[in-house]
Amino acid sequence: MVQDGRVSARKADRGRAGPVCPVGRAADGTWQVHDFAVARALLRGPGTVQAGLGVETVEKLPPRVRRPVLYRDGPEHREHRRQTARYFTPRRVDEHYREPMVRIAEGQLAALRSAGEAPLSDLAFGLAIGVVSEVVGLRHSRPGIRRRLERFFPEEFGEPGLTSARGLYWLVRQNANWLRIHLADVRPAIRAHRRREHDDLISHLLAEGCSDVEILGECLTFAAAGMVTTREFVCLAAWHLFSDAELLGHYRSADEAGRLAVLQELLRLEPVIGRLRRRATEPVELPCPGGPVTVCPGEEVEVHLDDANSDPKAVGADPLAVRPERAETVGAGLSFGDGPHRCPGAHIALLETDVFLSRLFALDGVRMSAAPRVTFQEAIDGYEIRGLTVALPRAGHG
Repeated sequence: MVQDGRVSARKADRGRAGPVCPVGRAADGTWQVHDFAVARALLRGPGTVQAGLGVETVEKLPPRVRRPVLYRDGPEHREHRRQTARYFTPRRVDEHYREPMVRIAEGQLAALRSAGEAPLSDLAFGLAIGVVSEVVGLRHSRPGIRRRLERFFPEEFGEPGLTSARGLYWLVRQNANWLRIHLADVRPAIRAHRRREHDDLISHLLAEGCSDVEILGECLTFAAAGMVTTREFVCLAAWHLFSDAELLGHYRSADEAGRLAVLQELLRLEPVIGRLRRRATEPVELPCPGGPVTVCPGEEVEVHLDDANSDPKAVGADPLAVRPERAETVGAGLSFGDGPHRCPGAHIALLETDVFLSRLFALDGVRMSAAPRVTFQEAIDGYEIRGLTVALPRAGHG
């Protein structure tokens, strides 16, 4: 694919022309940041709060209900992240979560071996659900958690409301999906944790005095952040590896550190979420190359992660090419965000992806039997990879 005159290795083309300016304004007045250094300074600096990602719905909750960590900022947010950081350190991920990751990945691959062929999005979702359930503490769900989550995170979202039949439909559907997950997944977990404490997020939230509703909100936040995004990245990374023999050979022959470098580089190139939004609560100066600009209180800033991650000043030459060696200095770019709201589960997402894909590509004769289709969630400019089917040779066929 060619993008702005440059050969691009991207699979999930968002269809936008490359940025003309590092910082600009959209027709609706929203500031748009495309420059890596400016984006990182904004995300790390003070004076803004979370915008988008459903924050408008959360703001309608009664004041007595504690907001999920994703929607908090300032001292309260920093304290929560400090208290829960121990669940996401590289050492804990390696010591506590690696074995469950291997077990869950082997279970998904056993299903593939049994069927001979399977949609990769189904295998990846099963992996992500299992791993996040271990981290959060959702080990006591009734059967059907995958279906409930698929209904809660549909491929096409509608806008809930009270002024149209479609709005009413989505309002009822949204509330029904909340209730299903609460009754079948979160409430059984809360009851089990009250009987016996565990070293996981739900036990921490109970110790903090959180209500069932507040724990439900946190669980759904982690479901969105850890299950849905990981599913998409597993599919995207596999697609790259299936279609690039040289990259696949490098991945197969590398040690774990080398494989993780490949995955970080792919995630830098193709961030699952394309845009992050922040709202200014005080004047915020953006250090633009042509001179600083000021974002006024109440104005929103939209960070285009795919543009920032392909800024050659930050990531080096040929920013639209796959070069795993750059991961040593660049990592995954801003794909996990940055600053106080940087995704805490970055180590988990990368390791579980490698645990699964390294085993998938070790299977004799594994191939991509159907190419995927790509769609995008408009609210976050996030890609969804569907239709990618993986297959193994049938018995008696080499």
